Formats: sequence, C-alpha cells, structure tokens
Amino acid sequence: MSRRPTLKTSDLRGATRLATDATTALADLVEAMHAGVVRAPDGRTSGIAGLVYKSIRGVTRLVGGSLEALLALLQPALATDATHASAEREAVVAALNGVMGDYLAASANPLAIPMTLRHAGRVLPLERAALAADPQARGGRLLVLLHGLCMNDLQWRRAGHDHGQMLAESLGYTPLYLHYNSGQHISLNGHAFAHTLEQLLDAWPQPVERLVLLGHSMGGLLMRSAMHQGASLGQSWVERVDDLVFLGTPHHGAPLERAGNWVTLLLGAAPYAAPLARLGKLRSAGITDLRHGSLLDEDWVGRDRFAHGPHRPQPVPLPAGPRCYALAASTGRRNGDLKDKLLGDGLVPLDSALGRHADAERCLQFAPERQWQGWELNHLDLLSSPQVAEQLKRWLG
Repeated sequence: MSRRPTLKTSDLRGATRLATDATTALADLVEAMHAGVVRAPDGRTSGIAGLVYKSIRGVTRLVGGSLEALLALLQPALATDATHASAEREAVVAALNGVMGDYLAASANPLAIPMTLRHAGRVLPLERAALAADPQARGGRLLVLLHGLCMNDLQWRRAGHDHGQMLAESLGYTPLYLHYNSGQHISLNGHAFAHTLEQLLDAWPQPVERLVLLGHSMGGLLMRSAMHQGASLGQSWVERVDDLVFLGTPHHGAPLERAGNWVTLLLGAAPYAAPLARLGKLRSAGITDLRHGSLLDEDWVGRDRFAHGPHRPQPVPLPAGPRCYALAASTGRRNGDLKDKLLGDGLVPLDSALGRHADAERCLQFAPERQWQGWELNHLDLLSSPQVAEQLKRWLG
C-alpha cells in the first residue's frame, strides 16, 4: 500500500494563497478577453459585467485571506507539520517552485523554497559548533551537488543510484545537496549560493582538502553564476574550488524555452487572444533565463524578459582556477543523426551542453580530455547512467 504524502500546514496556507491569487488572476484574464470583444479601452468592463468581475475578485480575496489566517492559527496544533516531509511532497513543491517560484518568493508564499544545504532531506546548520556535532559533517573532501529546474535534492537518486552517494563510497567525498527555488532568476540564486558557500567553508569543522561542485542542468548555470559573482566580490571560497562538473548544462540556452517565448509572442499579436498571452507569462524567471543561459543581473534588470529580440546575455567564460568538466547526452545513436539534431538529450543540445558556440567570445573552452558524450541517453539519464558514474570516478579520483 502506498504511503500518503506528508503535508505541512504551511503547504495548505501556501496553496490557499495560490488558489486565491489564481482565481483573481483568472477573473482578470476573462474580463480582459470580454473587454477585447466589446472594445473597452482600459481592459475593464463596465455595468453589470464589471460588477460581476469585481465581486468575484473581492469575495475570493476575503475568503482566501480568512482561510489563510485560520490555518496560521491552527499550525502549532496540527500534527501534519512533520520535520521530514515525504519525497512526493518535496517533488510537487519543487515543480511548483520551478514553474512560478519567483512569484511565490515575491508574494512571501510559504511554498517558496528557501536556499539550504541538505543531506538526506535534512537541513545542515551552517554553524561550526552545530556542524562539529553533526555526524554527516565529516571529512575534508567536500562535494556540493546542485539540482536542476523543477527538481530538488532528493531527486539526485534515480533508478536506485545517487552520484553523491557513489562518490562518497568510492572516493571518500562528503556529499552536500543544495536545495533551492529554481524559479528565481539564476543570478539571484547565484548570489545566494556564493554566500552559502562562504558560510559553509567558514563553519566546516575540519580542514577542506578538496572542494568539488557538481551541477545538473540549471544547477551548472548556478555554479558559473556564483563563481563569477563570488570572484567579483573577492570572496575567499572561490579560490578553494578544485573542480566544476557540469551534467547536461544548457550553457547557451534551451530551445524549448525559446519556443515558449515564440508562442507568447504569437498569442499577443492576435486581438482577442492577446489576453491569453498572460498564461505564457506565468512561467518563472528561472525558466526564461534558460532561453539563452543568462547568468548575471545585467541580463534581466530593466528588461522585459518576455520580449522577443536579438538580446544575448553577457558572456561569462569558464573560471581559470578549477578544473572544468562537461558531460553531455544525446538521444541519437551518433553525432549528427536525426535524433541528435532534433532532440539532443530531449532538453539540451550537445553544443549547448559542451559550451560550443559559433561566436568565439561565447565559446567555453573545455579541454578535450574534460569532455564526455553519451549516446542514446536523455537528460535525466545523466543522473543514473553507469557510464557517467565511471567517468566521474575517473575524473574526481
């Protein structure tokens, strides 16, 4: 019999607030379409129709606010606030954060994921005394793993395999897993991750002999953003990183996000369908950053992130200090076949994952011996492939 997902009362409060916001937004959307048909100049209807839409929004906010207040009062007494929530709950919340995490954070929704380092789903306190007493905080070889969009730290385990656990058992690394809101701008998460690593190394109770960062998909972009910003701020942890490993990282963007942007653009061009373009704009800042692999604040501050145009992000080269490795996958059987050209690994093309670009300024200079390509593998297979595991052991041993 399957175990029921464990929910926290803060989840219920967050879901209530989200449902309230969604209902009022839907009322706005329907009214905008109605206004388009009757050609109301300001996007709002008048008369009885306007009163109906206004009433829907008002009642929804009243009821939603009351439910949220009641749940907040009940929270201390409800046993569902478990310290360790289920993997199912974690996966649902992570997916929600990936799709609209920037909105959750901006609205202070309890479902927004704060950035933490975790082990087995448990938050590690970044204080020396607490880490000294923690049985997981042992060893001088640190491995920090960063998950991708819409995922969480528990999802490094796939098909019974976890690269972090494998490297701990075979090479003596201590794996620490970053848990973060993947719907936030990559540059904002980069700022936060740089600060987190500074805290970690200051608090780690033993001398750090080696520091490895391993990022899957968006996690790799987050690593590059943090390295660049940490170096700009003169943070000491940057000089202590020995290896950066990128698994299926879209260094030059992901075509699916660019396709999503085209859909939004085309909807916006049709008079009566224009309000539907708002639905395309529900996708998070983290997703739109994947259009071209944006890493820095300058890539989005003061810009319409949904605008179609020639904008390209600031080029950010690989850092000069650490050894940098890129692993890429393709659903094709060989380089250049139809599946390889059309799908890549299903999300990221080979050229993007290996940092190759027609513009020499944007081309990432991974040494040939620090590149690996896997065939007939998809984006998530990189998390469980025995070939990938063996390559990681060779490089990091």
